[in-house]
Amino acid sequence: MSNGGSPYRRHKNDVESAGAGSGGFEDYESTSGPFDIVSTKSASVDRLKRWRAAYLFQAAGAQSNGIQRSLPNPIPTGDYSISPDQLAAMTRDHDFSALQNYGGVKGLSEKLKTNPDKGILDDESDILERKTVFGSNTYPRKKGRSFWRFVLDACRDTTLIILMVAAAASLALGIKTEGIKEGWYDGGSIALAVIIVIVVTAISDYKQSLQFQNLNEEKQNIHLEVVRGGRRVEISIFDIVVGDIIPLKIGDQVPADGILVSGHSLAIDESSMTGESKIVHKDQKAPFLMSGCKVADGYGTMLVTSVGINTEWGLLMASISEDNGEETPLQVRLNGVATFIGIVGLVVAVVVLIVLLARYFTGHSKNPDESVQFIAGKTSLSDAVDGAIKIFTVAVTIVVVAVPEGLPLAVTLTLAYSMRKMMADKALVRRLSACETMGSATTICSDKTGTLTLNLMTVVEVYICGKKIDPPNDTSAMPPRLVSLLIEGIAQNTTGSVFLPEGGGNVEVSGSPTEKAILQWGVNLGMNFDDARSASSVVHAFPFNSEKKRGGVAVKLPDSEVHIHWKGAAEIVLAACTSYMDADERLVPLDGDKVEYFKKSIETMAAGSLRCVAIAYRQYNGENFPTDEEELEMWEMPEDDLVLLAIVGLKDPCRPNVKDAVQLCVKAGVKVRMVTGDNLQTARAIALECGILESNADAKEPNLIEGKTFRAMSEDQRLETAENISVMGRSSPNDKLLLVQALRKRGHVVAVTGDGTNDAPALHEADIGLAMGIQGTEVAKESSDIIILDDNFASVVKVVRWGRSVYANIQKFIQFQLTVNVAALVINVVAAVSSGDVPLNAVQLLWVNLIMDTLGALALATEPPTDHLMDRKPVGRREPLITNIMWRNLLIQALYQVTVLLVLNFDGKRILHLDHESEEDAKKKKNTLIFNAFVFSQIFNEFNARKPDEMNVFKGVTKNRLFMGIIGFTVVLQVIIIMFLGKFTTTVRLSWQFWLISIVIGVISWPLAVVGKLIPVSERPFSEYFSRIFTTCRSSQPSNRGSLRGNEEDA
Repeated sequence: MSNGGSPYRRHKNDVESAGAGSGGFEDYESTSGPFDIVSTKSASVDRLKRWRAAYLFQAAGAQSNGIQRSLPNPIPTGDYSISPDQLAAMTRDHDFSALQNYGGVKGLSEKLKTNPDKGILDDESDILERKTVFGSNTYPRKKGRSFWRFVLDACRDTTLIILMVAAAASLALGIKTEGIKEGWYDGGSIALAVIIVIVVTAISDYKQSLQFQNLNEEKQNIHLEVVRGGRRVEISIFDIVVGDIIPLKIGDQVPADGILVSGHSLAIDESSMTGESKIVHKDQKAPFLMSGCKVADGYGTMLVTSVGINTEWGLLMASISEDNGEETPLQVRLNGVATFIGIVGLVVAVVVLIVLLARYFTGHSKNPDESVQFIAGKTSLSDAVDGAIKIFTVAVTIVVVAVPEGLPLAVTLTLAYSMRKMMADKALVRRLSACETMGSATTICSDKTGTLTLNLMTVVEVYICGKKIDPPNDTSAMPPRLVSLLIEGIAQNTTGSVFLPEGGGNVEVSGSPTEKAILQWGVNLGMNFDDARSASSVVHAFPFNSEKKRGGVAVKLPDSEVHIHWKGAAEIVLAACTSYMDADERLVPLDGDKVEYFKKSIETMAAGSLRCVAIAYRQYNGENFPTDEEELEMWEMPEDDLVLLAIVGLKDPCRPNVKDAVQLCVKAGVKVRMVTGDNLQTARAIALECGILESNADAKEPNLIEGKTFRAMSEDQRLETAENISVMGRSSPNDKLLLVQALRKRGHVVAVTGDGTNDAPALHEADIGLAMGIQGTEVAKESSDIIILDDNFASVVKVVRWGRSVYANIQKFIQFQLTVNVAALVINVVAAVSSGDVPLNAVQLLWVNLIMDTLGALALATEPPTDHLMDRKPVGRREPLITNIMWRNLLIQALYQVTVLLVLNFDGKRILHLDHESEEDAKKKKNTLIFNAFVFSQIFNEFNARKPDEMNVFKGVTKNRLFMGIIGFTVVLQVIIIMFLGKFTTTVRLSWQFWLISIVIGVISWPLAVVGKLIPVSERPFSEYFSRIFTTCRSSQPSNRGSLRGNEEDA
């Protein structure tokens, strides 16, 4: 394509051509150009500003260099009288004159064959044609890291590099001394084992990478409502097409580039695209909407003009790749543990190397026939080098067994497994660290509506004309004028909609649960939604605000009369009313008695767990009403002197399983607090029903508190009160934030649920932010760590279980791996220092490494959560990874293995009755038995690791097929190694008696574990004792020096 082409097209082609190559984006980490942003989450506003500036500069540069940028292609495409390039150019440049030329919103709608009110036809062939002509709302993805990159990463492991050096040295030595036919086995075996470890590690890491990639794609799959064929339907953001009409409300993400059709107080946060943090107001003079921006205030509808790569957001997303390199706190801690153990192993290996070299060159090392291996002046240089290489290989085996490379792998496997399973439990993890942190949660601040309740609201009680109307939709008990005003207010003062199918059928109501309930009540009163909407026009709107807890509209009637309608929290709207309409359509002043009657009615409904909403209106003098748009924008809708039309009570039943879920949290040491914008009495009734408040005696301050009371306290008072709060009613999002801050200062690990845009600060401030997947706005979801897909509190409790499971599984693996490390290290070090030889060679230890690293991690890291996890208190964030119980289990098993195998090493020949065999054969059989018994000890100990603090380690084992499969696979491979691969592992075939001995040595670990668990351990971590001793020693040193100085002076 020529340089003068559309920069959109040019960039698109660049992306696709790079993506098509084998390694097009593999080295994206190293790039730093403005178009190369690694992660959406980590891209700062400044970086996004640079991206936009670079893009615009690139587009403008073509013109300044004398290159004519071609005009957008005017040739219509398909059956549409406007081309994608024309649309892209108009929205990209915010070209208002081009929009006017196309005939404004109405003319553009005609060109795109859509209706500003009813949208496009909900027809597959029409949608497919639009995708073909204008593109789909997707963009090319940067390629993730290839499998070979993971292989390369695995090869960079220090231990494996040392092993490869040892393999090369051993290969050279073997070929030199025994010839190529026999001499390649030792070195070749090590090399082969290293290759197997590299491949297995790379496959495991690559699979986890693909899994995280799939979860990232799930995060981006936003679901939203569009208007098609006059009805609102929910679709994926990827299915949006040009011509779609999309309703927007506060907290939504603008899903594509488009034009504002109609809107009220619509304000857009464009910082994600422009880098400017100011809020931009949208109206008919500034109607252009950019994909990826957020609705900060108001509501409206938009016409989609560009999708996918034809939008700036699409271009930006195409140059971004999701970063899966996030290291969780647990991974960081485990990397530290692994590094520390590795250093200890390296130091021990160096000490052993020095000792063995000293023994060798001083003539203390002997051959099996008791001849001295090195005699100064007599042994040739070649033989001396050979001996040194053998000693180096022994030292390498110690490094191999000491470095626990499996620890970080175990965390990755556990997190990947947990994330996948949590999806099935209706929780989408956005940040890996939240999986772990949730296990430490000590309190959950939960919303009421939709989380603790079903979010299925219905109007069950109504107060009209100063009395209760039963049933609520009995229009015969209501005056016609009042019904007419109610229908006008319900139809116009809403963000929901009502669709009546042309061929008849059930009415479809859409919107938030509260809106749906009130609209349905309106329909029951005889409302025809479309007729009621067309009978008057909205001229100004005050969108519902969670601070003021009400929303309103000003509507103009055909006779130029203006009505102002308000709807909101019953007691707040009632306070603004001065009169009500009676049965004779007269306005009756609200005196003290009547106000008291309505307040009592609200309290009665709230005590019955009903949400109370009041509907009011007032007339406004049309002569005083602003005439031009600027005045109208500055005009404030009157909020006083209102006429009360109705107070309605909405029933939202508790979720059936929520009481059990709350009780499970209490048992697990997690306090559940309800934070709601509802009336305090409604909150109290629901809290008693859910079990958050145990009895009426608990339902008083400070357990039960109103948001404004908490807000008015000093910081010290809030810190003191926060601990006791169980229910906070009539709370604003800022009250929720203050509560979270106070609880965190008290040392709590706080999880918070939220669904509104204004919940974002609290979600961000909390240790774990849980956004609602159904009712949650995109702003809330982006501020959260985990999205609860079904909005159910029971799913929140499942997340707590999984969080604890992640931590428990890591601890199981640590116990298992460190037992192997300690045992193998001690056995080889003691044997090497005492006799100059090791019973477990490099190839054997690599196999053991494979068992405990990859296979062991896979078996123990995928243990599903059990109810036992919820019987414990939350895990403290500063609690040591290795608990006293783990140290006890680990040391008992390691001591047993070391004792048994060292006895076999030094006295095995006599114990196993091998005296009649040659020295070499006896040694091979003894070492093979030690290797076999060691492997079986790990296999049986893997069962013990499943339940570190329970007697019955077999509980639920058959349900975990993966665990059983890995155990079976390991046993089969061990049999194959001993029976058929002796050349590679330097082993010999064993008789059935020796197999039995190996199995018995392994089986003993089971009763030993049971006996060990009877030994009580201190609650206080061992590490604290050591640090205390260390501190005491340090503090005593200066006084000792002082006393010495005193003695010297005396002398």
